[in-house]
Amino acid sequence: MRRMLGTRFGAWKQLAPAQRDGIIATSMMIAWRTVIQDLLEESPLRWLVFSRHRWLLLVPALLLVVALGVGGGWLIAELGPLPVAVLVAGLVYAVWVLYDLDVAYVGVITVIALLPFASLPFRFGFTPTFLNLTLFFLFGAWLLTYLLGEEQRLITTPVGGAVLAFALLAIVAFVAGLSHGTLNSYLLRHFAEILLGIGVFYLVVNTVRDTERLQRLVRWIILAASAAALLGIVLYFLPEELTIRVLSALARFGYPAGPEVIWHIRDDPSLMKRATATSVHPNVLGSLLNFGLVLLAPHLLAKRPLLPRLILWALAGLLAFGLVLTVSRSAMVGVAVAVFVISLMRYRRFLFLIALIAALVLISPWSRALVDHFVEGFQREDLSTEMRMGEYKDTLTLIRRYPFLGVGFAGAPDLDIYVAVASLYLIIAAQMGLVGLLAFLVVLWMVLKRFWQRRGAVKAVAASNLEPLWYGVHAAIISGAVSGIFDHYFFSLDFAHSVTLFWLLVGLATAATLLLDEPCSG
Repeated sequence: MRRMLGTRFGAWKQLAPAQRDGIIATSMMIAWRTVIQDLLEESPLRWLVFSRHRWLLLVPALLLVVALGVGGGWLIAELGPLPVAVLVAGLVYAVWVLYDLDVAYVGVITVIALLPFASLPFRFGFTPTFLNLTLFFLFGAWLLTYLLGEEQRLITTPVGGAVLAFALLAIVAFVAGLSHGTLNSYLLRHFAEILLGIGVFYLVVNTVRDTERLQRLVRWIILAASAAALLGIVLYFLPEELTIRVLSALARFGYPAGPEVIWHIRDDPSLMKRATATSVHPNVLGSLLNFGLVLLAPHLLAKRPLLPRLILWALAGLLAFGLVLTVSRSAMVGVAVAVFVISLMRYRRFLFLIALIAALVLISPWSRALVDHFVEGFQREDLSTEMRMGEYKDTLTLIRRYPFLGVGFAGAPDLDIYVAVASLYLIIAAQMGLVGLLAFLVVLWMVLKRFWQRRGAVKAVAASNLEPLWYGVHAAIISGAVSGIFDHYFFSLDFAHSVTLFWLLVGLATAATLLLDEPCSG
């Protein structure tokens, strides 16, 4: 028996990852068919379904068609064609997800990039968002592999332990904060979305076990971010009245409508307009394009890029132009630091490109307003920077009063302080205390420490697909950590999609390092 299992395991290891995925997908379908067959055999319909007289199925089939037609017509009459179309698309997507986990990932990434705030145009007691549904399908498809016996191993890592500690501290802070706040559906739901976003880390680590899937997910993040950049650029240059009409059409899906969908620096129409696409806020779009650009950057110079190099340069230009139009200083600084770090570590030719772009930006007349905006920010001469300085000061006061576990997520207990600050680290310290901030910093430290320690090992796979993927996902973590100094979207009740994307990238970085440590698994 032991020899037979060893032979089978050896044959399994010799299969290409794509072949393994195909076998797993096929076995999942077989398992589903077996489950359905068992249910039918135990149901009162077994005499009909398994009868030798197949013509007996004609009558119930016709009745089913009539029922679907009548039901569909009634739903269209009651809800309208758009909700019914969304419902049908959701059902098709759910069935597809059961066959291919990558489809579930694509759904989540697409929603994060293109419809991050969209919700269903009808209610089920509450109004689920597209992100809620796609995450439900993603987690459901993953858990079903365990329920059906197709998967039995659960991968644990030191980073996973730190992430779990951070999540548990968030729950403790949440419960403790209810002593001075009211628990309502908004607070409970959005905090649950934060926990679900953090939980994506574990799903990624346990499902991204080969370089091919890692490559597919990174490719899709880049393409989805590029689509958001293109949409943002098109809407930016359209006449404002048309842009308002286009974005206001999303009001049916829970988006804001009216003139406020157009953003300008300091809300002053005389200053630069800012691109938003469907991300509502320009800095949110900037954080997305930030990740897309740094994930793509290593492939521009890699020996085996994930797309043809000409296409990659075109996408890089698209993402960079879209990022500039957001005028998101935090995102731009994050990109610059991340690309500079990987340039020093591996891709030295980027240093010349960075210097060239910096020189062009400084001397070009078209970038004068952008440069002035940066200079005003560093010199604390603009209103937005002054407001941030005020937020930092007030938040530090809050942290001094509640240093251990913060004030939780239900608001501040004192009337003279508030919980609102544009900084990832300060918002964590305010809501979870210095203990929670320490736990988060430990997560970042562990991921980046492993990145630094494995920089020599990655040279052994320099000719493979893994090297640029490994550098890219870690560059994204660096970029997010830097931009988080000035923005809070990666830990905010109102931006669950940004939280999910951040932890998805932390999971990809951890999975990439596991693949580097076990090259035979990739």
